[in-house]
Amino acid sequence: QVFPSQDPLDRADFNAVEYINALFPTEQSLANIDEVVNKIRLKIRRLDDNIRTVVRGQTNVGQDGRQALEEAQKAIQQLFGKIKDIKDKAEKSEQMVKEITRDIKQLDHAKRHLTTSITTLNHLHMLAGGVDSLEAMTRRRQYGEVANLLQGVVNVLEHFNKYMGIPQIRQLSERVKAAQNELGQQILADFEEAFPSQGTKRTGGPSNVLRDACLVANVLDPRIKQEIIKKFIKQHLSEYLVLFQENQDVAWLDKIDRRYAWIKRQLVDYEEKYGRMFPQEWCMTERIAVEFCHVTRAELSKIMRTRAKEIEVKLLLFAIQRTTNFEGFLAKRFSGCTLADGTVKKPEVAPPSTNPFLEDETGTETDEIVIEKSDTDKPKKPKVPDNPFHGIVSKCFEPHLYVYIESQDKNLGELIDRFVADFKAQGPPKPNVDEGGAVLPSCADLFVYYKKCMVQCSQLSTGEPMIALTTIFQKYLREYAWKILSGNLPKTTSSSGGLTITSLLKEKEGSEVAKFTLEELCLICSILSTAEYCLATTQQLEEKLKEKVDTSLGERINLTGEMDTFSIVISNSIQLLVQDLDAACDPALTAMSKMQWQNVEHVGDQSPYVTSVILHIKQNVPIIRDNLASTRKYFTQFCIKFANSFIPKFINHLFKCKPISMVGAEQLLLDTHSLKMVLLDLPSIGSQVVRKAPASYTKIVVKGMTRAEMILKVVMAPHEPPVVFVDNYIKLLGDCSTDTFQKILDMKGLKRSEQSSMLDLFRLRLPGPPPGGDSPGSLSLSAPTPEQESSRIRKLEKLIKKRL
Repeated sequence: QVFPSQDPLDRADFNAVEYINALFPTEQSLANIDEVVNKIRLKIRRLDDNIRTVVRGQTNVGQDGRQALEEAQKAIQQLFGKIKDIKDKAEKSEQMVKEITRDIKQLDHAKRHLTTSITTLNHLHMLAGGVDSLEAMTRRRQYGEVANLLQGVVNVLEHFNKYMGIPQIRQLSERVKAAQNELGQQILADFEEAFPSQGTKRTGGPSNVLRDACLVANVLDPRIKQEIIKKFIKQHLSEYLVLFQENQDVAWLDKIDRRYAWIKRQLVDYEEKYGRMFPQEWCMTERIAVEFCHVTRAELSKIMRTRAKEIEVKLLLFAIQRTTNFEGFLAKRFSGCTLADGTVKKPEVAPPSTNPFLEDETGTETDEIVIEKSDTDKPKKPKVPDNPFHGIVSKCFEPHLYVYIESQDKNLGELIDRFVADFKAQGPPKPNVDEGGAVLPSCADLFVYYKKCMVQCSQLSTGEPMIALTTIFQKYLREYAWKILSGNLPKTTSSSGGLTITSLLKEKEGSEVAKFTLEELCLICSILSTAEYCLATTQQLEEKLKEKVDTSLGERINLTGEMDTFSIVISNSIQLLVQDLDAACDPALTAMSKMQWQNVEHVGDQSPYVTSVILHIKQNVPIIRDNLASTRKYFTQFCIKFANSFIPKFINHLFKCKPISMVGAEQLLLDTHSLKMVLLDLPSIGSQVVRKAPASYTKIVVKGMTRAEMILKVVMAPHEPPVVFVDNYIKLLGDCSTDTFQKILDMKGLKRSEQSSMLDLFRLRLPGPPPGGDSPGSLSLSAPTPEQESSRIRKLEKLIKKRL
């Protein structure tokens, strides 16, 4: 790779024979052998010369290497010596610089210390002079000058915290503290003199001295400021406590407006007389209002405990409304910065929601509740209080809200009774298939009233009263479900009780059947639609109640039981519709089972009983579909339940058709196919708009009616030879029940002796249970083993010989 060569002698796989053959490919080329040998010898000599030159050259390499190493070591020693010289010179230079700058550093330190000393002396001079001036101004009550001076003295004194070990400094600090204490006591005394706790206020307005005194109080201990505020507010509200004593007429709830009118006048009076006396950051107006609220709540609580029996609902709601209005006024007027927590919660705008119970709460009470099912998937947002003063007074009404809850209980009871009376007086709703099944008006009225109560109660309290109101809601949701909905479902006489239809079938063919009228069908659909509306709205009511109530109480709100009740009403309504149509088809099925099928001579069009069944379906189903247009899923449930009820009943009546001739079986097969087509078209029968039937429904119809067709095909099959007939039965029906096989034999009209041998053969041909199967009733249709097959053949030969 380093010295590439094309010479064959340099190749790793050199072959001497091939090389010689290449030099002398023919006999004639041997004539030049001497010339070739000379060339090779010449090449050998050149290689020897090259090798000799290389070997001789390597003899001097070791000596040259040692010489080069010695030279390198000498160079390193010289370099080290030069570095050492440079280091020594650097140290000497550094020492020279230190000597040069030593005096400069001393001067810098001296300057810094001198500056500090001058500054400290200046501060000390200012502190000493300030303390003297402060004491003098305090005696002369020059609060305007004291406010600025005191702040400066306090700031200067902070610089001497590290010098408190010096007696003179400590003495000045004690004089400042003594001056502060004296100022505090003096200012409190001035305010006590200006606004005595007993007696009347000064006739004159606030003096400038007190205004400056408030500025001084800002610098003093915060307890001085709090004491001034407390005494002033107490003196300002002393008249209120006298005017609205417990024994006064104006103290009762019916005159609660006067309390709030009084404080509004006082606030206006304060702004006019004392607004400029106190610093704006003290928020004295808000403090007066807050203290008024605390006093009012305590007074109202005391008087309501004393006169609890006199509290009526209207009076309580009147007082609460006026109180919440006043709290709203405070929220607009003040920020709430003086409340106990000292923080102001800024109201946040709640995100828009389509929940039916999130309508504008200030709207009219008769607003309709709009249901939107998509709300159930939306995440819940935490409640954000938008009024920091909410409950500051109205909290006192919460222990007495049981009066409101009892009133709502009574009102809802009367409302349910009115709904029942109105339904009896007006009768069921008139059928109107064009508009579909209408929701009963009483349903919307009930939930509108619920909304009004919920909003009203949430404004009063979000605690236990909301839980009590929820219990009342649950009670009357159940009553509405049973009294208005279930109680008005059409009923027929029944010995077993419950929502069943009996005695609808008369034995005589062609007799009339007791069916629901058009009005009754529309009523059932209307009740079903109403129950569905109640179910969806109750779910939204539960969500809204959880939003309104305190977070800790949210788990106690559960309306699942009430939603289950409405689900039961829906199920009962669907069952009634199914039973009505099912009972209408019973006479036709009875007529089918009583026909002499062995005498049928030829196959014609569909039988009269099929026409009768189709007629009843075409009469009922369009009415039900149009009235359940708004609840399509429940119409699908109706179709599925009808198919699950009618098809097994049709098969049972099919078994009663015995004996059946071959032509009769063919006619029945034609009738079965006609019924199958009608049932597949059931969801859109009689409709101008043809819709594809739901897959779940189609699967049920195809499975059930195919079984009926397979039964008839087995009946049509010849029973000779018996083994083929039995195998054909197992293949077509896959039913391992001997009862079903017995019914097939009865339909064929076989004699008892023939049936007995057929049954024995059927039991022999039944496939055995699966390996490891525990259940004896679970039979498999898998192929028998060779041993089982031979055993069965031997038994079959014995049966045939015995029969012959």
